[in-house]
Amino acid sequence: MTTAIFRLAGRLQMIQASVDPINEEFELNGKTYRLDQVNWDVPTSGTVYGTLLNYQGNIETLGDTLFQEPYIQPPKAPILYIKPKNTWLGSGVNIPLPSDLEELEVGAALGIVIGKTATRVSKEKAIDYIAGYTIVNDISVPHTSYFRPAVKQKARDGFCPIGPWIVEQHEILNPDALSIRVYVNGKLKQENNTANLIRPIPQLIQDVTEFMTLYEGDVLLVGVPENAPVVRDHDLVRIEIEGIGALENRIVSEGQLIGGVNL
Repeated sequence: MTTAIFRLAGRLQMIQASVDPINEEFELNGKTYRLDQVNWDVPTSGTVYGTLLNYQGNIETLGDTLFQEPYIQPPKAPILYIKPKNTWLGSGVNIPLPSDLEELEVGAALGIVIGKTATRVSKEKAIDYIAGYTIVNDISVPHTSYFRPAVKQKARDGFCPIGPWIVEQHEILNPDALSIRVYVNGKLKQENNTANLIRPIPQLIQDVTEFMTLYEGDVLLVGVPENAPVVRDHDLVRIEIEGIGALENRIVSEGQLIGGVNL
């Protein structure tokens, strides 16, 4: 069993419990529950920062494009963006498909949950500032340009499922070697590993906190692997990250939803 913290729908307080990421169960008050027996809320409360182009495959996929206008060269510093509060959803909650779109991109990301105020943190001490890790689905409208912040593509309502829980930092021995898998309707559509990060987690924290402060509860996404799967109405999306568990949400046309609930 693994120690994790989470929040259930309708309850403000965080709960610490023993979880089984493989069998997708947790123990609470002497009883064992399956993930699908409860309603989940988002287990985080701080700002969620996404990171662009942090997998080796991202750079390889863009190829010569990075050396043309407007980029000229590969990025020398982390490229960040924010997933605002309107995008957050709990595990199991339906992701709204906007009425003007037919498909969305899945963004399987490991989320680093910050444990204390981090300013100018060295990579050697970065682990001390991590409270734990969670799974994030950085949903986007498919787009090709990285030159301007993709607010319209990334910040729509319900475009950032998070959870189901935060696995405490000490439970993950090497976060820079975790397998990540994406399943759509039960079929494996994407597989990668955090070993392929351009900036491993300690380096990413050092580079980000060099110019901005991260606060307790903030979430820093390590990035989204290349070749993101495309999903459509009614598709069931499942993201698995080794040692943490699985985040599962269904895509549902926004015309059939009110607050993420089927009409």
